[in-house]
Amino acid sequence: MLAAVAVTSFALAACSSQGGAQNQPGANTGGGGGGDTSGSNLTIQMVTHEQEGDTYWDKIRAGAEDAAKSHGITLQYSYNQNGPEQATLVQNAIDSKVSGLAVTLSNAAQVIPVAKKASDAGIPVVVFNQGINDYTKVGSKMYFGSDEDLAGQTVGQRLTTENGGGKTLCVIQAQGSVALEARCAGVKKTYPNTENLQVNGADLPSVQSTIAAKLQQDKAITHIVTLGAPIALSAISAQGDSGSTAKVITFDLNKDAAQAIKDGKIEFSVDQQPYVQGYMAVEGLWLNLTNGNDLGGGQPVRTGPSIVDKSNIDQILPYTQKNTR
Repeated sequence: MLAAVAVTSFALAACSSQGGAQNQPGANTGGGGGGDTSGSNLTIQMVTHEQEGDTYWDKIRAGAEDAAKSHGITLQYSYNQNGPEQATLVQNAIDSKVSGLAVTLSNAAQVIPVAKKASDAGIPVVVFNQGINDYTKVGSKMYFGSDEDLAGQTVGQRLTTENGGGKTLCVIQAQGSVALEARCAGVKKTYPNTENLQVNGADLPSVQSTIAAKLQQDKAITHIVTLGAPIALSAISAQGDSGSTAKVITFDLNKDAAQAIKDGKIEFSVDQQPYVQGYMAVEGLWLNLTNGNDLGGGQPVRTGPSIVDKSNIDQILPYTQKNTR
């Protein structure tokens, strides 16, 4: 087995999160881990808007790390939820002359101009997870992720088909996130009786109490749509606190949310398959750097929406234990 490649990590003004508790923000993941050494001279920087405490990003990183190890690539991962700081991380990657850049565009206004500088400097850029409508603005030919508006519409359509009435509460856990706003807007397009509720996803006890208070105040709520698995689990607790019988639907998965689907506590999840996003972001850059490929033919490669419910949870549940679903 190849030895892990040691690299100097970037300094970040952010704290570690549960989504990457094994590494400090900006820490690097050594490449090497397989018989293919075709990427041993490559360093790929991944820069995301990870929110502290969100386990979703574990899967992004797991996919990216597996792709890097399969080719002997040195992978560096850094994150910051705030736009200016995330843009600084991208500039750091440019200054260190990385081989390729994989970046999320949640903070589009701040990050796009800097990511475009990477493309202009000859560094291939892949956009993933967020930025389906903006990825070409940074000179990227590849995007891997979900269409959040379409995913939201999928939820609303299913609620209409299966229930046909009632009121939906859509819980947004990160203020100003374009993707999260798009999810709720999509739900409302196909299920008009939808109201948004803003919470602080970095403070789960506060999330629980805020949802519980809303359920106690508005007895008309029949469905709660959460936009992340940890928020869904807080919503289940809020049900008990408030005595509500509202059904919980969520975006994304973790092992506890998957078990809650099996147990009937969550109706279904809309999974955008973040492991695939992280894997394909690195794999796409490797193919571009070593073979001149651009995956998707100029069109975004969609990793979702993928519905997880009682019909397929038994197949998927074991993979959530491995942190790949």
